[in-house]
Amino acid sequence: MAAVIALAVVGGWLIVAFPFPNLAVVPGVAMVGLAIALRPRFGRLDPELEVLDRDQAPELFGLIDEVATAVGAPLPDVVGVDGAINAYAGTVGLRRRKVLCLGLPLWGSLPAGGRVALLGHELGHFVNNDPRRGLLTQPVFTMLGSAADLFRPVRTNVGAGLVEMLGDALGRAFQWVVSRVLFATYLLLVAVALRDSQRAEYLADDLAGRAAGTTAATEFLDILLITESLELAVRRETRAGHGPDRWRSALAESRVTRADQLPLLRQLSVRDGASLFAAHPPTGVRRQMLAGRAWQDPSVALSEARMERIDAELGREYDRFRRTVNWSG
Repeated sequence: MAAVIALAVVGGWLIVAFPFPNLAVVPGVAMVGLAIALRPRFGRLDPELEVLDRDQAPELFGLIDEVATAVGAPLPDVVGVDGAINAYAGTVGLRRRKVLCLGLPLWGSLPAGGRVALLGHELGHFVNNDPRRGLLTQPVFTMLGSAADLFRPVRTNVGAGLVEMLGDALGRAFQWVVSRVLFATYLLLVAVALRDSQRAEYLADDLAGRAAGTTAATEFLDILLITESLELAVRRETRAGHGPDRWRSALAESRVTRADQLPLLRQLSVRDGASLFAAHPPTGVRRQMLAGRAWQDPSVALSEARMERIDAELGREYDRFRRTVNWSG
């Protein structure tokens, strides 16, 4: 980031330091343009996120408040839903607004304890120093990759004379070297940063156990091992005109059916999910780590009646998801 700022400052100085016209303007404009191209991107709200407000979903926001208090996390500035079997927490923009997104198929399918565990895990990312969310560390995941892409050589001088062809070849060779050096540095930084990112996932799992209890938190991690079955069940029930109540029943049936396979799925996740460049540790290892820690009782309880009220608040969003599934064929 300091190098990008230096590019902008020196480039600006070259533009204004000498009377115009002056050849110094050319490298000055080039340096400012390069600084703009390499500027850090701090993200923005997903345009597909359906933002909720407290008046629209008071029960959901009340549950989020309780879980945030239990794990010692700040409240999100934006809460929304989308149609993915996923959930995420992040920070966007220079103001570092905290965003919590709940994927409706996952949220609607989870039992009460699983929902508390999901909130505890995602809100936990606001307090566990995840490098993907830091003001100074988040650009590591974008800036040098953008720089390597910018310097990637592209053949532009076809059919020219010998001198032009030689100049083009030398220019592309220089670009290739710079691009590869930047990309290698990018890979090194990302590999280092993702070690802390995986550590943040373990800490978030621990906070999920603090909020929902170890039993519910480990069961939630097991559910993440069968998301393909969950997706098929949600689509089947949705096309049949059923809502979250049937999604939960279908998930419970799938868990019973695949109970004997869960130990194998945990081992398989370790084999397939272990990587230097994975943002998340293997789910099987996460579950083993959480189960090996001191056992925790739930600090936030979600009753069935309250869960139904929360689903009623999200009725319009569930209907929109149902239409999307039906239209997708």
